[in-house]
Amino acid sequence: MLTIDVGTTVIKSVVFDDHGAEIAVARHATEVLRPHPGWAEQDMDAVWDAVVRTVRTVLDGLADPVWLVSFTAQGDGSWLVDDRGRPTGPAILWSDGRAGDLLTAWRRDGVLEAAFRRNGSLTCAGMPNALFSWLAAHDPDRLARSATSLTAAGWLFLRLTGVRASDESDASAPFLDHTTGDYDPYILELFGLTPYRRLLPTVLGEEQRIAEITGTAAAELGLPAGLPVVMAPYDIAATARGVGVVNPGQACGILGTTLCTEIVRTEIDTTGEPAGVNIAYRGRERVLRAFPTLNGAEVLGWAARLLHLPGPPELARLAFESEPGARGLMFLPYLSPAGERAPFLDPAARGSFWGLSLEHTPADLARAVFDGLSLVLRDSLAAARTDISELRLCGGGANSDAWCALIADATGLPTARSGDTELGAKGAFLTGLVRTGAESSMHRAADKYVRMQRGWEPDSERAAFYAARYEDFLRWRGLAREAGWRPGAATGPAVPTPGGTLV
Repeated sequence: MLTIDVGTTVIKSVVFDDHGAEIAVARHATEVLRPHPGWAEQDMDAVWDAVVRTVRTVLDGLADPVWLVSFTAQGDGSWLVDDRGRPTGPAILWSDGRAGDLLTAWRRDGVLEAAFRRNGSLTCAGMPNALFSWLAAHDPDRLARSATSLTAAGWLFLRLTGVRASDESDASAPFLDHTTGDYDPYILELFGLTPYRRLLPTVLGEEQRIAEITGTAAAELGLPAGLPVVMAPYDIAATARGVGVVNPGQACGILGTTLCTEIVRTEIDTTGEPAGVNIAYRGRERVLRAFPTLNGAEVLGWAARLLHLPGPPELARLAFESEPGARGLMFLPYLSPAGERAPFLDPAARGSFWGLSLEHTPADLARAVFDGLSLVLRDSLAAARTDISELRLCGGGANSDAWCALIADATGLPTARSGDTELGAKGAFLTGLVRTGAESSMHRAADKYVRMQRGWEPDSERAAFYAARYEDFLRWRGLAREAGWRPGAATGPAVPTPGGTLV
């Protein structure tokens, strides 16, 4: 089976054999365009060209023909096309922050909370409702020229099959009515977007997301015409499937571009402080309670550059030369220009080191970064308010044994790492098997094909230490927010600064 994973910075094509083992992998980097501060865009045709390149690479020299294409992609954002299916401009990504002021107004007016109480998803700046509203105010001509707002997966499905559609996972935030599986008129009206209902593609249910590849796409990719194509859930949901998190109470943490914590439930959760999203996961039988942060692997890359290290692996080696707690140094890892969206929403959120002194070493700074990111995972699990027995880890960061062990201590939960490397693609593989009837259920497919490699138990003393450290983390974060995210600025104007502030 051929699978495709359209990530934000890397596009991957993976071929799996009949036993679920990866036999060919090709990757191609893609560029995130930032024409203005806080913006995040991509050239839609460049994304398709990268898909073509990776597919042709994995097919080259393959002994047996593929019988199915199944894919996943980054979620949220707005990939606008005209009535001919051509882009009306760059894709606006999930990490875009241009609509941050709208969130502030919607939160003040109670709109965000009302929407969350309705469908369990808290709007962030990179969701379609925020982007439609921003475009209506600043670029109405583009909306007028556009016929459909797709996601990355919708764009790929259109290019592969000619079908304009969304799957339920992509449609979940912000517009889905989880009881009907269609868009909720109440949510559209709440955000003042009823006139833009015309831009929303048809929502396809779990059983409907399969179509034949067109002759044109097949020729570009080097595939047989008429090959079936399956649209799997978007990347974080596909990754949860790929690591075997398919039953209620199971959880996973993606240590990637987003530091995303996900828990499977049987119903949406609209209680408590509004946070994260509820993603339709298997029709109306399962919901994925997800907290996809805006801050993840990019924070590690930033810290590596700050300390003049080649990259995150070297940062990890340096970090674990320091002791748990980094000798009193605390790091708030909110470095995204768009602030943070889970497990709390604040477009103004910014990062900072607290308690820094002349006695701290580069190893302490590196350790504080890993401690801070690990406590973000604990923060998300606390927001989920669900009993969890194990946290399965995946993404590039899970390659670090030391970080997997730290997360066990920081969360107080056993952690385990998958034996596969491309978990989004693996989730697309499992989805393809079930959609074509090759496997009878997702539970059976996960039991049969998901392989866990290694696990870590929390150390009781270190777990107690990090439980107390988490309370300090919350306290320092509260002080930073009160000071406008500028430590020491409580007596002056609350003007956030880009990037991290060293104290």
